[in-house]
Amino acid sequence: MMSSNTNFVLRTLTFIDSLQPQLAQFMAKANMVDDPAEYDAALIMEIAPAMEIHALVDLALKATKVRLGSLITEREFGIMEIHHADQGEVLEACRTILHAINVAENDRAKIQILTNKIIRGVEQDHAVLFTAAGNGNMVLAGESIFLLETKPAAYVAIMANEALKAANIKLIELKGDGATGRLILSGNESEIDSAAEAALKVIEKINNH
Repeated sequence: MMSSNTNFVLRTLTFIDSLQPQLAQFMAKANMVDDPAEYDAALIMEIAPAMEIHALVDLALKATKVRLGSLITEREFGIMEIHHADQGEVLEACRTILHAINVAENDRAKIQILTNKIIRGVEQDHAVLFTAAGNGNMVLAGESIFLLETKPAAYVAIMANEALKAANIKLIELKGDGATGRLILSGNESEIDSAAEAALKVIEKINNH
């Protein structure tokens, strides 16, 4: 049974239609329960009050065949990631949850861009730093780096996914929880330009929805 709370805040709601291999593997490193497979569909949702996220996960798991990847409760917000090979299962879980808490998709928070920068032809020392600090691939000297920081944090996952669809790039770092989100990508200059364009289009689409 859902809580009687009627003051839910929908901070993040994002549906990913097909997890790109690098992102799926990256998410698997941090997952707590079931690892998503490459090309699974996924839903990331973040709400307040934080602990209410447990009731929403319970609802989704009972109503559909989705699997739980991760669940994080912070001081104010709770965040979950669920996934399934069938997009329809994920979308049905989303509809079920939104109906239960009486909010609509367009009630989600707007995305703010805090940092949007491309570093072209990165130097060796800087490349080593990115590789050491990141959780993904290696950065090589001479590559270009795309840095994106947003608020809310969780939206960086779909930004990374669309960038990976659009360009031949490497996922270096993705931080999708906490106060702000962080995405770092590397590749040759033209591919990074295409990746950055795709990531920023996601922000525009979500904010204008």
